[in-house]
Amino acid sequence: MSDLVDYETLDDGRIARIWLNRPETHNAQSRTLLVQLDDAFARAEADDTVRVVILAARGANFSAGHDLGSEGALAERRPGPDQHPSFRSHGGTREPVVEKTYLQEWHYYFSNTCRWRDLRKITIAQVQGNAISAGLMLIWACDLIVAADNARFSDVVGVRLGMPGVEYYAHPWEFGPRKAKELLLTGDSLDADEAYRLGMVSKVFGVDELADKTLEFARRIAQLPTMAALLIKDSVNAAADAMGFTEALKHGFHIHQLGHAHWSAHNDNKFPVALPPEVPDWRTAKATDLARRDQP
Repeated sequence: MSDLVDYETLDDGRIARIWLNRPETHNAQSRTLLVQLDDAFARAEADDTVRVVILAARGANFSAGHDLGSEGALAERRPGPDQHPSFRSHGGTREPVVEKTYLQEWHYYFSNTCRWRDLRKITIAQVQGNAISAGLMLIWACDLIVAADNARFSDVVGVRLGMPGVEYYAHPWEFGPRKAKELLLTGDSLDADEAYRLGMVSKVFGVDELADKTLEFARRIAQLPTMAALLIKDSVNAAADAMGFTEALKHGFHIHQLGHAHWSAHNDNKFPVALPPEVPDWRTAKATDLARRDQP
C-alpha cells in the first residue's frame, strides 16, 4: 500500500514537513490516512532536532474532509472479526450503530485532533484550495494557519447530513459565534481574506509561492529557542482552556453524536428534513463532488 502521508525534514532537520498525499481524492481523510498522519506527528514530536512542523497537502485542495465514498473507506467502517465487540451485531440483532460511531469517532477524529493541538512542537497548516469540514479539524489543530489566496474554508455537514458541525467543534472560537452560525446554517465558505480578517489565518500568499513563503515563515519561528516556543504555546492554549475551550469541544463532540443518533434512528437513516435540490444525498456524494463545489 502506498503512503497516504509523506514526511520530510528541511533546514538540517529543524523543520519537518508532513504532506497529505492523496490528491486524486482531494486528500479525503480515510482512517488509514489518519493513522499515518498520527504516526508522522509522533515522529516529529520524538525528534529533538525538529522545532517546527508544517502540515501541507499535495494537489489542488487541502482536504475534502472525511472520506465517505471510496470503497476503501467504506470497508474501514464495516464491522469485522477484529473490531471491538461493541462494533458487531449480537446474535443476529441489529448492529449497535450509535455505540460504534461514538467509539470510532472519539478515537479517529476527536482524540487524535486534541492530541495534535497539544503536540510538543510548533505546527503550521499550509492551506490551498478547499478545506472542507474535517479539513478544518486538521488545520485548527495547528498553532498557525497560512493560506493561499485561493483557499476556501467551509463545514457542509449541517446542510448535507443534518449535523451541527464536525467532531472537533472549534467553530465559534475560530469564526466567532455569529459567523459560525451563518456558515453552518448555510454551508457557505469563507475565503482567505475574510479568514485573515477574522484572525483564523496568520498569512495569505499567492498560491504559486505558498510552499516557499510558508517555509520562510517556519524558519523565523524555528529560530526561537524550543523551550521559549513551547512556553508561548502552552500559555496561549492554557488561556483558551481557561475560557472553556476544551470543555466546549467535549460538549460539541457529544452533541455531534446526538446528531448521529437522531439521523440513524429517523426513517431508516434517511434525512430528517428535505435537502435543497443543489445538495446531493451524502450516500452518493464523493469527495470530488465536495471539493468541486463552488460556494458563494
